[in-house]
Amino acid sequence: MMTSGKYYLQPLGFLRGSFASEAVEAGTALPLVGGPGAFTAFLFREREMNGPVRQSVMPVGAFDAFLGNLPPEIAGELRALRERITSARPALQLPDGRLIDWDRPLIQGILNVTPDSFSDGGLHNSPDRALDHAREMMAQGADIIDIGGESTRPGAEAVSIDEELERVLPVIKKLAGTGAIASLDTRNAAVMRQGLEAGAQIINDVSALAHDEEAVSVLQECAAPVILMHAQGTPQTMQRDPVYDDVLLDVYDYLEQRLEFCQQNGIARDRLIVDPGIGFGKTVDHNAALLQGLALFHGLGVPILLGASRKRFIEAMSRQGRADRRLGGSLSVAQLAWENDIQIVRVHDVPETVQMCDVWSYIGSM
Repeated sequence: MMTSGKYYLQPLGFLRGSFASEAVEAGTALPLVGGPGAFTAFLFREREMNGPVRQSVMPVGAFDAFLGNLPPEIAGELRALRERITSARPALQLPDGRLIDWDRPLIQGILNVTPDSFSDGGLHNSPDRALDHAREMMAQGADIIDIGGESTRPGAEAVSIDEELERVLPVIKKLAGTGAIASLDTRNAAVMRQGLEAGAQIINDVSALAHDEEAVSVLQECAAPVILMHAQGTPQTMQRDPVYDDVLLDVYDYLEQRLEFCQQNGIARDRLIVDPGIGFGKTVDHNAALLQGLALFHGLGVPILLGASRKRFIEAMSRQGRADRRLGGSLSVAQLAWENDIQIVRVHDVPETVQMCDVWSYIGSM
């Protein structure tokens, strides 16, 4: 018996290449975000208000019959959810007029111009070194360069606006003439405004526009796409015993609310990207649950970014401690992302990730 709870659909049973197209034609699979990948089943979840989560698996071919037994308003809600999961995402338009198409996985190279980021702090914290590394990542195949001037690692202290601007603006200005697509990793409105004026094309906010109330005003005045990330707490507090009712559904609900907030405040949905925020207020098991359920986030109807490169959970799941020795774990998560048709993967190790993507894509196209 369906209740007045909330409903979720997670695609399962992924296919690629000729297997995918043949199964879609036969009606035993549906395209995932427009294809060429497909999926063969749904994990259906129903969450009651302050109650349990019920779940069941059903083949996609049985879904219409399932809907026929439901009240019309619930059936309509689930049809809309299926449509968001199966539909291709529209191209993302940048402020300079360029378009980002989603016909292949994109790689966002990390450029931290900070002294204290967890993996590469201090390596690129001068404009010349940062520009050299950005050019190197572009030559290696990075599609986007993500520039950050404030570390958000667990326990990191906030920096002043002036200091953050001093770190990022020279790099953004130098990159503006290279043809790079620069995203600016900041949660501060003043940095967003000046970074966009300097040539940044995308805003990447770990607080999903919740940290600085002026951020919405800045983004109302421009056309830049926005990445909305989930984080529980702040960098200073986020790893102090994070707790969820159901981490996968809680993060989904939060991102859905932030998407609605943006739309209500004049930021169009076709400008928005979501990020489940691996490592930001999550235990190892929370991160594992999010990675296992990545495809659920396609139900939000917007592109998805995953940033898990070199993060600490890899150490906990393996036998490697230092951040610069977590390449294997980072690549395994990137491959998992692409198997779930996640659109962007944010990484430190660009050439290795590009090579893995090329091989994975070639094999998957057969």
